[in-house]
Amino acid sequence: MRKLSHDEISQNRSTLENIELVKKLPVIVLLNSIRSSYNVGSIFRTSDGAMIEKLILCGYTPHPPFENSKEGNKDVLKTALGSTKSVKWDYIKNPIDAIKNLREKGIRICALELTENSKPYYLTEQYDFPMCLVVGNEISGVSQEVLNLCDYSIEIPQYGIKQSLNVAVAYGIAIFELRKIFDNKQTITQRQ
Repeated sequence: MRKLSHDEISQNRSTLENIELVKKLPVIVLLNSIRSSYNVGSIFRTSDGAMIEKLILCGYTPHPPFENSKEGNKDVLKTALGSTKSVKWDYIKNPIDAIKNLREKGIRICALELTENSKPYYLTEQYDFPMCLVVGNEISGVSQEVLNLCDYSIEIPQYGIKQSLNVAVAYGIAIFELRKIFDNKQTITQRQ
């Protein structure tokens, strides 16, 4: 076994010039009041890896600088490592407005949160796409006000003494499982 060089890996990757041609995962991710710019940057990078449709940053979630503007948080860029250019994103202060807008477009709203009715993340169904995955604050999670607008919630089962994972880690687990479920849907459809 030989480790691939950076050049070898890059040969099979998309570029900013052809990123619009890449098949996107039909998931819009809404980050609501994430505190850490490093978590946000990590979520950008993971979003590029899973090639999601879009990130919507809400509340006091730090956002990258807007194009041709100094407004924004440069620390997000440090962890994102360029993925703020490959992942579409927007900042909408009020998450309720963003969710209502997505619902009007027929997008199902799913919280990544422990609730009385949450199901394991790997039980997401094909009909759940397109979806908006709502990810909440590192300490308080998804607010009840936002949960009231969600169609359902998914959780990552915990087997140890802690009740949750770091928000960027939890997001990574969930989004790649959603990518797997969606890709399996595409494979089944192509076979038929």
